[in-house]
Amino acid sequence: HFVTNMFIRANDPSDLEGFEPDFTVINACSQVDEDWERHGLNSEVAVVFNIEKKCAVIFGTWYGGENKKGIFSLMNYWLPMENPPQFPMHCSANVGKEGDSALFFGLSGTGKTTLSADPHRALIGDDEHGWDEEGVFNFEGGCYAKTINLSEETEPDIYRAIHRDAMLENVALKGENNVPDYFDVSKTENGRVSYPIFHIDNYHEPQHAGHPKNIIFLSCDAFGVLPPIAKLAPEQAMYHFISGYTAKVAGTERGITEPVATFSACFGAAFLTHCPTRYAELLKEKLEKHNAKAWIVNSGWSGGPYGVGKRMAIKTTRSCVDAILDGTIENTTWTKDPVFGWDLPASIPNVDDNVLNPRNTWPDPKDYDAAERKLAEMYVKNFEKYIGKGNTD
Repeated sequence: HFVTNMFIRANDPSDLEGFEPDFTVINACSQVDEDWERHGLNSEVAVVFNIEKKCAVIFGTWYGGENKKGIFSLMNYWLPMENPPQFPMHCSANVGKEGDSALFFGLSGTGKTTLSADPHRALIGDDEHGWDEEGVFNFEGGCYAKTINLSEETEPDIYRAIHRDAMLENVALKGENNVPDYFDVSKTENGRVSYPIFHIDNYHEPQHAGHPKNIIFLSCDAFGVLPPIAKLAPEQAMYHFISGYTAKVAGTERGITEPVATFSACFGAAFLTHCPTRYAELLKEKLEKHNAKAWIVNSGWSGGPYGVGKRMAIKTTRSCVDAILDGTIENTTWTKDPVFGWDLPASIPNVDDNVLNPRNTWPDPKDYDAAERKLAEMYVKNFEKYIGKGNTD
């Protein structure tokens, strides 16, 4: 049922007559690799691909996402080698009434699915897309959303998509009627729901659109350093795309007692099969050719790090995204951050002006300055491994 929801469906069952698959995935989730140490693995779980035989086998994990993420890794391998090259992306995408598409890159928990499900725009897809000579297109036929703290008030499109044929995963049930409790994370915070794309009322039926006007990099910064929104120059866009920054917070993983920086190249390092600089080169080519703009949007903490400051309200993050997509952000003035060099807006509709410059939200600006320098050093240290690789400086 998971793959029925997530993979692209035939328009008519007769379309599958004589169908020859490009690749076969065998899910042996109840079997484990008991000889995993000799095979050089980290555990008895294994996801094994043989590209020459066009076959994959999944061992020892019941996580539904493995059924699609392996195929996504293959797309990351094949598409850049097409002629002309196509750009595979770990992102969500939506499109406005004027055909203006937008991309949302981000790791799990940054708001990729939530922010692309916009009542004023049509959803193309929430996780995996390609960008070719004609525009962007969805790899999938469904969505795979996190359910932690899900409510109709905060995420109405996703909440209303959960009905017959949606599939819940790792979600607690309560009462005699087994009502889902999205606030019960006693087993795991990684509750999920899989549903076909057409469960979203305003989904974009063609599942493709023209070249995007805006590229948004989402980060959940637990250090409270990143601004809620910043504008990036093309070179900065490449840098932050390769960096793929977010942060883990205390309580989400064993042993984490304070925020920990996480850098996942191209916001999807686990799926990359070429050097990250190859995908950054493709991004640069697309940005320059189609005059697209790039932005950082922080859905994390403001006013201090995790434990001191507060998580950015989803309404604030949504207002920042709205300002990008409706163009009202162009009506403001800008200041340049002295450390990261990106441009900060002076004002945005429905957002407190003080929040737009994170330094203004900290009790002691000197503490912010120290935290910003520390995070910048982490960026630099992480980027050292890419120096001298690829064709891009």
